[in-house]
Amino acid sequence: MSDTTPTFPAKWNRVQIRRKLRGGDGIRIGPFGSALTLDQMVEEGFKVYGQENVISQDFSIGTRYLSPPKYAELKACSISSGDLLVTMMGTTGRCCVVPEEIEEGIMDSHLIRLRFQDHEVDPSFMALLIDKGHFVKEQIGAGGKGTIMSGLNSSIIKDVWVGLPDVITQQRIAKYVDEQTAKIDRLMEMRRRQMELLKEQRAALIQQAVTRGINSDALMKESGIPWLGEIPTHWEVKPIKYAARISRGRFGYRPRTEPTLYDGPYPFVQTGDVASAQKYLTSYTQTLTEKGYGVSVEFPAGTLLMAIAANIGDLAILGINACLPDSIVGFFPYAGTDVEFLYYQLSCQQKRLHALAPENTQMNLNIDRLSPEKIAFPPEEEQKEICRHINEIEKSIEVTLSSYSRQLTLLAEYRTALIHECVTGQREV
Repeated sequence: MSDTTPTFPAKWNRVQIRRKLRGGDGIRIGPFGSALTLDQMVEEGFKVYGQENVISQDFSIGTRYLSPPKYAELKACSISSGDLLVTMMGTTGRCCVVPEEIEEGIMDSHLIRLRFQDHEVDPSFMALLIDKGHFVKEQIGAGGKGTIMSGLNSSIIKDVWVGLPDVITQQRIAKYVDEQTAKIDRLMEMRRRQMELLKEQRAALIQQAVTRGINSDALMKESGIPWLGEIPTHWEVKPIKYAARISRGRFGYRPRTEPTLYDGPYPFVQTGDVASAQKYLTSYTQTLTEKGYGVSVEFPAGTLLMAIAANIGDLAILGINACLPDSIVGFFPYAGTDVEFLYYQLSCQQKRLHALAPENTQMNLNIDRLSPEKIAFPPEEEQKEICRHINEIEKSIEVTLSSYSRQLTLLAEYRTALIHECVTGQREV
């Protein structure tokens, strides 16, 4: 008996899944190898279901079909309403009950089908145990250790210990959990939507501040830039190249995979580091040796960085000295340009900047395309005032976002605990 199984109520039956499987066809794996190959698929006929149907719990998706003769050959692997399907490769241990009114068809080799003895096991309760019961997942994980092939197999499933009340209680628990988790899921979705709306509000307020200013009484004029519209009369429109010097990173060594270039004392910032930074970049995923440092170029703390390849237009302000590859450029503001204001200005134009990348290349930007792009600038002191205003907005919204994020974490923990208490008999239902 597994050490991972919890204590169940005295009236519950502690049993291995193998003892409750139906005789003959209680457990089966989908056809594998040459029994079912892609070249045997047709455009219409009998459907082939896979892991994607179980993971999404949507049996309407999928376009793989078999001809009637091939289906007849593999009909032992067919699935019916009430069957349990368990994923056995990749994302293992996901489980769901086959719904009613699906297209007739079979499962593929990445699924295990379970059928239980009538009047002893409610499929929805067993699906809940396998899909959400962490003590079941611990057993499945332990059973898979030391196997030649990674993944789940029928022997592991059959050896799992569970606790089963009478079938009426199983049905009641499954119904209760479904109702309660649906309420929790709705609340979580509402919180996620509120977070998205807050982020949209933050972006709109920043856009307003850096393109219209924060003085609602300011006189306005046409900027001469179609996408920008009106700006305060005392603001100046100028190309980026007149606001900051732009310099590209460098890493000239080939092949770049040469191991002697890496794991030294010098930070080497990648486009992914820029993407994950929260305005100021202080962490990095790669370093250079003296040899690597010699073929790159170091940029000082305070430089505004922009990714010009991969995640084009992502920005961060360097909080440390660091070397850059040629997929990142650095902006060095001239007198009269505040680096933080430039950061916010360019952040608001990320979609436009992405569109500047020529489609007939690998979607890379370059300095020649960036330099003539025009931006509206107020006097430097007003730039700083706008940045202080934006920082207050961000601080206020971040407090709410952090609160909502914590609520989501607590709701997810409560959901997990509720399911565990129900399927182990610790909660009266």
